Amino acid sequence: MKELVYHHLLLPTVERNADRAGFFEGEYHATFGEHLDRVARLAAGLRGLGVDRGDRFAVMALNGHQFLECYHAAFLGAGVINPLNLRLAPKELEYILADSGTKVCFTDPFFAPVVEKVRAAVGIDQVVMIGEGDAPHDVSYEDLLASSAPQIPDEPEEDDAAILMYTGGTTGLPKGVLLDHRAEMLNLYHVMQMWRFSADDVFLHQTPMFHAASMGGMLGVPAQGGASVFLPLFDPARVLELCEQHSVTQTVMVPTMIGMLLNHPEFRPERLAALRALTYGASPMPAALLERLLSTFPMLDVFQGYGMTESSAVLTALGPREHRAGGPRLRSAGLPLPGVVLSIQDHAGNAVAPGETGEVCARAGNFMREYWKQPEATAEAFRGGWYHSGDAGYLDSEGYLFLVDRVKDMIVTGGENVYSVEVENAIASHPAVEQVAAIGIPSEKWGEAVHAIVVVREGATVTESEIIDHAREWIAGYKLPKSVEIRTEPLPLSGAMKVLKRELRAPYWEGRDRAVN
Repeated sequence: MKELVYHHLLLPTVERNADRAGFFEGEYHATFGEHLDRVARLAAGLRGLGVDRGDRFAVMALNGHQFLECYHAAFLGAGVINPLNLRLAPKELEYILADSGTKVCFTDPFFAPVVEKVRAAVGIDQVVMIGEGDAPHDVSYEDLLASSAPQIPDEPEEDDAAILMYTGGTTGLPKGVLLDHRAEMLNLYHVMQMWRFSADDVFLHQTPMFHAASMGGMLGVPAQGGASVFLPLFDPARVLELCEQHSVTQTVMVPTMIGMLLNHPEFRPERLAALRALTYGASPMPAALLERLLSTFPMLDVFQGYGMTESSAVLTALGPREHRAGGPRLRSAGLPLPGVVLSIQDHAGNAVAPGETGEVCARAGNFMREYWKQPEATAEAFRGGWYHSGDAGYLDSEGYLFLVDRVKDMIVTGGENVYSVEVENAIASHPAVEQVAAIGIPSEKWGEAVHAIVVVREGATVTESEIIDHAREWIAGYKLPKSVEIRTEPLPLSGAMKVLKRELRAPYWEGRDRAVN
């Protein structure tokens, strides 16, 4: 008897909570029963648009209750959702829509013009408009729902595809990660063992809903009867307002967002009085920022999650106990979640001893089925029976994972490996530093030289020599930046709020080959 399908989680919860309000966005609010009715109408509407269970439909939109409805329709078996990164350039979007075979695309007034530019080239048959706006489309979202009788699809098979999510990629074309219901539900069970969502929770959706980091909140919170509050686009002032208005108890943020929130002029700790749990991840948390967060909210349950799109999101977690204890393990990514096995391997695929750095590899039931239409890339990723993450790290004697860098972000200078995260943590502790990124730039003498790009806080001043002298107290001489660029404008961020180091490196490496991509 199958269990790993979303029907078994969402439908009983809706039956118990049908008349209870659970979904809030601006003036919009809906009960659990109303939410499921809309999802069922959407599922029927997709069928009317020609989308069958195995067909892909795309969503390119800001966060909102309609985006969640699209996910829930897909996870109830109405089709395979293809959530699109909001920062895609037209050529990237064109490639993904064509590669995925998408015929129906949901979008909103912000992104409809981008979709319109590529729809003819990639063969989009129907563009569905979410919300109101004077933008090209074939049918409005609300009209689609109004014209469709609600119908819950039959339960899918556990190995049916649920989501096709394209990785951003650092070089070359994006890869489509195909995840089935079994993988996604196993990931959800792993997550719910650690995070313990409940019907008392009010979850603020503020990380982009196209991103794998949002999956636990989108699937787990409604399945446990918790309420969902939607923030279309991250804005620290609105985060504070919504947390007060709805008594938000849980949310997920990347470190960049946390820094922007704590530094906002309207921030006061009491405005987050109801917040019980905060999860961060997706990129390294500067030590100084983490210390500030923990000292500001000593009673807050702080979690770190580590994973990737290919693992349906999460592999390891560092929980509240470790965060309150402090010490060296605050720099770790925590322990594997139940069902996940980690191995640190050298270039030949041999496991290395505890404390030795190598590539982070994993085995679990929540990994992707394949890279879409890329069997060679799939085989390479799973060589030797392990998923190879491309992250460099080590395990301590008790199995805690310490990430030292992305392999591609490692700087090889004078034959020594320098992990950019180490440099960034040293510089980020300077009180004048708002943001920092360390990259490798070409050097005739060293091969690569460590270069730091620093964004200073408003009203602060700092010099290149002051940055280097400050870092000297924290890291070895060979790791120190050879040059520092001081900026006032923010660093470029991806749609998932990660610093785009490839864009920072590009001007320096134009016309040159870099050994580490």
